[in-house]
Amino acid sequence: MSASAGTGVFVLSLMSIPICYLFNSFIYNNSAEAFFFAGCTTVLILTISARFMLKKKAPADPLFYVYAVNAFLSVVNLIIGLEQDNIIDGFVTFYLKEANPHINTAHGHMISYWDGCVHYLMYLLMIAAIAWGDSYRAIGLYWVGSFLMRAIVYILGNAVGKYGTQVSPLFALHMLYISVSVWACFRIFCQPSIRDVQLTVVLDCPSKWCQDYTQQYEPYLKDPSAYPKLQMLVSLLYSGPYYIITLYGLLVPGCEWMTDLTLVHSGALAQAQFAHIGASLHTRTRFSYRVPADSQPVFLLVNVLYTVVPQALCYRCCTRPAFFLRPMLEKKIE
Repeated sequence: MSASAGTGVFVLSLMSIPICYLFNSFIYNNSAEAFFFAGCTTVLILTISARFMLKKKAPADPLFYVYAVNAFLSVVNLIIGLEQDNIIDGFVTFYLKEANPHINTAHGHMISYWDGCVHYLMYLLMIAAIAWGDSYRAIGLYWVGSFLMRAIVYILGNAVGKYGTQVSPLFALHMLYISVSVWACFRIFCQPSIRDVQLTVVLDCPSKWCQDYTQQYEPYLKDPSAYPKLQMLVSLLYSGPYYIITLYGLLVPGCEWMTDLTLVHSGALAQAQFAHIGASLHTRTRFSYRVPADSQPVFLLVNVLYTVVPQALCYRCCTRPAFFLRPMLEKKIE
């Protein structure tokens, strides 16, 4: 397949910038004619981009189109984050006023940046791999972990946090986006694994230590938005069994699932820790729940180590996978 399709997706994603600006500007004019003009302009831009993207040969992989749309939305999320920080203005002002209030929390702010930067890069890399006919399963699994962690914490936080009763109709569109992305996750898991190698606790724990740590180092864990509590709860249920399983995989040769599992987990922890660390220090978090200045070194040391360890394990499994592959003789006997 020609690389022009991948280039077209990149161009299409950047079209979100003028589209956001046009819609925001025309909506504030409060006229049907202005809104109609904005819609026509958007359709024209998307049509031109699509024709450029598919001018030679349409990609056969359906995930190409899912990633193309998600890349477009990732740039929109980056615009949301930049406007929330007052770096730009007049692009998504209307959306920030009318959307669910969850987007304006510190957690929502951080996942906007994560989706607009890290997920966007992943989408472009997977699109490029599809365009060149290469396998993208490894980076796809990393994205699966990151996306699922983001979706689980965000949805449950919206439901049980202090904004649980303030859900707008836009939440239904967000659920559609999540549903399609979950389908893409299953598609990635179903892809064959290709390896060319030569064989050679936060829920009000009564412990004094936990209480002291929460009060002195991570008061954000008690933020009423519920995101940090759910983040830690999901990490406990997700990472606890994971480390037990990986201990077995590191001791017993031939556990072929280790590489895939570490990719999913490291992607999930990278997204989770980025959002958690950023929100713990962010000015949108109430001052009483922010990490105190004198406790920040300990807070950063603990959380950065918690982030780096699974990335290092993932790197070890991906760069030296021979230990985790069973001999061909055993496979033939089965």
